Amino acid sequence: MFNNVTIVGVGLISGSFAIALKDKGFAKHIIGVSRTRESEQKALELGLIDEALPLNEAIKKSDFIYVAIPVDATIPVVKDILDQINETQIVADAGSTKQALCNAIQNHPMRHRFVATHPMWGTEYSGPEAATRQAFTGRSCVICEKQLSDIDAVQKIEHIYTTLGMHLVYMQPDAHDVHAAYVSHISHITSFALANTVLEKEKEEDAIFDLAGGGFESTVRLAKSNPAMWAPIFMQNRENVLDVLNEHIVQLRKFKACLEKENYDYLKELMENANKIKRILH
Repeated sequence: MFNNVTIVGVGLISGSFAIALKDKGFAKHIIGVSRTRESEQKALELGLIDEALPLNEAIKKSDFIYVAIPVDATIPVVKDILDQINETQIVADAGSTKQALCNAIQNHPMRHRFVATHPMWGTEYSGPEAATRQAFTGRSCVICEKQLSDIDAVQKIEHIYTTLGMHLVYMQPDAHDVHAAYVSHISHITSFALANTVLEKEKEEDAIFDLAGGGFESTVRLAKSNPAMWAPIFMQNRENVLDVLNEHIVQLRKFKACLEKENYDYLKELMENANKIKRILH
């Protein structure tokens, strides 16, 4: 479908996306753009990209430009790309927040060549080495403000994601950010907080290593995530994250009060209510 595709950022999401584009025959040649020479070299060695170029040179050569970098950097970079593209090129992003970006480019004359997307997949690892095959299969991908993008651009992006095995969901940017706070962002904050709690109270690293079973490991796994990526997400989605965080604190206080007052009937009730999540997450 595309002769030349540029991925801006050569990490987990973009690297996995590049592998998938090649595997499915969507891209003949992939250009990588990165802030560091080290990342570019690693991506070349791993075969994620075919060449590394500065952004301006990569844009000139590309049919499709895919931006997967921290969300605070995404806004100026997408604006820069839109300033340079023509009417046949397509731009898409993979950011975990959507409203700030969509607001920032809403009046740009080339907004119609941009498709705002969020493939709902990730791991706690980062960098080119973290890229994997089959990363997106069975996951959801949110597309925002579809009506503001050209039909041909949207259709091509939709075709890519569905061919990768993704389920498409359509939302406005503000709704996306609310729901992402509830099902993604709070999970990361909770994981970071739990890791800090254990590190604060348990001073014996051997005990953490030896006794941390599957439950702790799966709950705290996200605490390994890259702060350079997650701090900007929390900042951009601050109001929604604060809202869900306040509710989470309320729920924690309920468990605390049950134990303080030895109210084990209500403790059991709280857990039984939580079990209802099984209906949704099979």
